[in-house]
Amino acid sequence: MPKEIELPYNKGLHNFAIFTSCVTLLLIVAGALVTSNDAGLSVPDWPTTFGSIYKMPHMIGGVKYEHGHRMVAEFVGLLTIILAVWTWRAEKRRWLRLLGLAALATVIVQGILGGMTVLLLLPAAVSSAHAAVAQTFFCIAVCIAVFTGRQWIQEHPRTEFDTRRPTLFTLTLLSIFVLYVQLLLGAMFRHHGLSWWPHVVHAGVIAVVLSWTAIRAISVYGQVEAVKRPAVLMLSLMVAQLCLGFLAFITRVMWGQDAAQPELPMVIATVIHVAVGALLLATTVVLAIQVWRHVPVSFAEPIPGGEQKPVAA
Repeated sequence: MPKEIELPYNKGLHNFAIFTSCVTLLLIVAGALVTSNDAGLSVPDWPTTFGSIYKMPHMIGGVKYEHGHRMVAEFVGLLTIILAVWTWRAEKRRWLRLLGLAALATVIVQGILGGMTVLLLLPAAVSSAHAAVAQTFFCIAVCIAVFTGRQWIQEHPRTEFDTRRPTLFTLTLLSIFVLYVQLLLGAMFRHHGLSWWPHVVHAGVIAVVLSWTAIRAISVYGQVEAVKRPAVLMLSLMVAQLCLGFLAFITRVMWGQDAAQPELPMVIATVIHVAVGALLLATTVVLAIQVWRHVPVSFAEPIPGGEQKPVAA
């Protein structure tokens, strides 16, 4: 029997991936501040800023949000280059090295979409794609942090076969899908490309699907900590997100509809709503990965005596 190859734990790479994930969340918050304060065209050119690449503009009005967002984005780009190179040189897992390159490609696409939003004067479709790719990159960064973690590398997965239909893994994929739909609906609403009601109605779909997924994971596979923890966190974040969404709706649609400029309660509620949404999506992706690892799909295989035994798909 061939000897299993043990993967070394690289603490530096793992911590750097966590740091990159945290800064990416900060970037998402910075982007939400731009949108919430209607500061999208405060800097009217790209890739320059008021005609210059290196000069710092006067950080007043909407410029402090827009240029501040660009500065954080450039820092994230630098971190991603380092992360991709470090992963490629240090990792033995080919698929993880490719994931590092995928992160770099995603952040490049994100930068191009960000520039297009300025050059094309904030088209709703491009701006919404910019928001979706940002959260996709955040999920990739979080996944790299998970895959480089000590627990992922050194633990022996506790396998629990899943014979239910739909499977828990299917439910996690469905949860990711409905969250992406909600992300796009919310982005289209914030960028004035869609009314508020599809976003609000779809929140009910989110509540049903994610509750179904979390309750299945906790009640059936609660003994598997790697599955239980993200499921509990996902359910908690979903409840918080629904409450924040209601608050953002009140402050933006009901109270702030006729406001001459965005008011502070609306800005705060919207920005926190976007940040928690990003955390919810990333947590759901992590749950799907852990379910794939610990709760493989199985099919019943008949054996002599009339019994059935589970067989991994």
